[in-house]
Amino acid sequence: MVKKIAILPGDGIGREVVEGAVEILKTIGHYYRHEFDFQYGLIGGEAIDQCGTPLPDETLELCKQSDAVLLGAVGGPKWDQNPAHLRPEKGLLNIRKQLDLFANLRPIQAHPTLQDTSPFKGEHLEGVDFLIVRELTGGLYFGKPSERTNQNGEEAVVDTLFYKRKDIERILETAFELARKRRKKVTSVDKANVLESSKLWREVAEEVAYRYPDVELEHMLVDNAAMQIIHKPNQFDVIVTENMFGDILSDEAAMLSGSLGMLPSASLSANGLHLYEPVHGSAPDIAGQGLANPIAMILSAAMMLRYSFHLMEEAGAIEKAVKHVLESGKRTKDLTNHPNQYVPTKQMIEEIKEALADDFAILNIMDCYA
Repeated sequence: MVKKIAILPGDGIGREVVEGAVEILKTIGHYYRHEFDFQYGLIGGEAIDQCGTPLPDETLELCKQSDAVLLGAVGGPKWDQNPAHLRPEKGLLNIRKQLDLFANLRPIQAHPTLQDTSPFKGEHLEGVDFLIVRELTGGLYFGKPSERTNQNGEEAVVDTLFYKRKDIERILETAFELARKRRKKVTSVDKANVLESSKLWREVAEEVAYRYPDVELEHMLVDNAAMQIIHKPNQFDVIVTENMFGDILSDEAAMLSGSLGMLPSASLSANGLHLYEPVHGSAPDIAGQGLANPIAMILSAAMMLRYSFHLMEEAGAIEKAVKHVLESGKRTKDLTNHPNQYVPTKQMIEEIKEALADDFAILNIMDCYA
């Protein structure tokens, strides 16, 4: 099997964590006899500096000709004063739109070995394993008009929240399909007591739920959902919501895992070309210092193996290796309360590679005695 993967390192720590994921994928390819063709492209601030645009046509074409996309992170203060069309984040929004990446999946799991880095302790984290499904191509981030205006001599602003029924329906269908493979419960988050968009969202959720009688549907207002994620996070299975609510809630939920550096994500399209990236940002203040946590990017690569290539065993092997390394006590700086007791980025990558090698050797021994 040969799969072409577009690699978009982006800015800040993006290159460090992406190279970690590439190393892990090369290791998987070696042990499981797969071939991955890695092709690199520019996006974000680096693309602005080299090409004058945050998403060059060459990068977009590379992605469209690939089987999957791995993205590091974009942004940084270097470009904060640029006009809106020359901001790194514009490249991220544009690639989502151009590739029709409509569903962002963010798995949230509490790792028992990392309880010391989470503000939540003990029983509060038991059984926490849920999936946030965020609509990615509509809502406030894409609505028009979105601009500053002047009304009777006074500065004013307008942002537009816009959704079509079909866009709401497809994200809800995705959530129900995913719930069928998990614990069969969907929590649809909205603000239906205030917003017309949320009233339509709730109506469509009921219509979609009718087609999935084996999946439980509950509605929850976004302010209550924010409280419940903190109060009783193990009540959730699949949370589905619109763009901005999903953006905020998933970052809040990241605290359950102890660090943004642990959270992978997948952005799915209807045509099968999916993009994978860590939830964290570009962290330019620590770039090049060996302080970045590569685990979220590595777990994003595992999601790629699962969702794009249907390599379930290989994806599980990566996740198992990460768990083994964490259980052995290895930590990057963001995962420890002891500032002088951490492993640098490259060492963490090597530790995970070694755990993969050990696990594969055990599997081979077991096969010999089978």
